[in-house]
Amino acid sequence: MDILLAMTPPTDGQGGSGNLVSTLIMFGAIFLIFYFMIIRPQQKRAKEREKLLSSIQKGDKVMTSGGLYGVVDSLEEKTVILKVADNVKLKFERSAVSSVISSKE
Repeated sequence: MDILLAMTPPTDGQGGSGNLVSTLIMFGAIFLIFYFMIIRPQQKRAKEREKLLSSIQKGDKVMTSGGLYGVVDSLEEKTVILKVADNVKLKFERSAVSSVISSKE
């Protein structure tokens, strides 16, 4: 019987609520770390990407995600037509544009 009493964890008189509070604080800290290290930077990149895609204008030199370079010939709501050579025009989704090399300025 003495062995069983020795194996039971000691109680601090709070009924385990101290452990619950510390666990909740730990989970809150982990959530904050994930937010500032993963979620927030990803949202920032998504906003920058959306800004890039909406700022594309006719005459801009761009590169697609496949590595194709071209000049924007015309724009539609969800697509962009790139001129890649004389008399060669290709139609891409706007999301296929990965970067703007130079503006027509």
